[in-house]
Amino acid sequence: MEVLDDATLVARLRAGDEVAYEQMVRTYGGRLLAVAHGLLRHEQDAQDCVQTAYISAFKGLRAFNGGCQLSTWLHRIVVNAALMKLRTRRRKPEESIEPLLPTYLDDGHHTEDFGEWASQADRLLEQKEARSMVRAAIGQLPESYRTVLILRDIEELSTEEVANQLACSANAVKVRLHRARQALGTVLRTQTTRNAAGHAGIQAANR
Repeated sequence: MEVLDDATLVARLRAGDEVAYEQMVRTYGGRLLAVAHGLLRHEQDAQDCVQTAYISAFKGLRAFNGGCQLSTWLHRIVVNAALMKLRTRRRKPEESIEPLLPTYLDDGHHTEDFGEWASQADRLLEQKEARSMVRAAIGQLPESYRTVLILRDIEELSTEEVANQLACSANAVKVRLHRARQALGTVLRTQTTRNAAGHAGIQAANR
């Protein structure tokens, strides 16, 4: 199938070209679904979100002026759709993030060294072998912290953009992001330790 550039793809989408639609879904669908699933943590909700985003994109095609890449534009629509779905969910008390945060000694130093996981989530996701583990760890964070971390570190929105999306202050975003990164480090350290212990156990059993 012919690969269309953004300008041609948008033009054909505006004209109702089914081939162009198939290329858009094939090219961007997987990434859009991953974004939605990361925020919503539910497969059906993520699929519904992407479908809603496609509808919104088609309605907004006339307004798309090519000021950004089509993929960027579609990602923003999916993020907005996911956040809207999060707002309409029946609210229940969110689990505390405190158990996932690092603990400190009396002298102020951390009880554990988490420097290995101190980098941002997007950098960790660049490491193929760590990608699935990081995504699973992000999924264990409470919703409000997971959302901020995904928007800032993975979707690379600015602090101000995240604050506008979540209707909170920039300072609140910074605090949640800091705590989310700390909690992510705790989850990853725990998982790494378990994996290492399991691997050692398997090796011992095979001797």
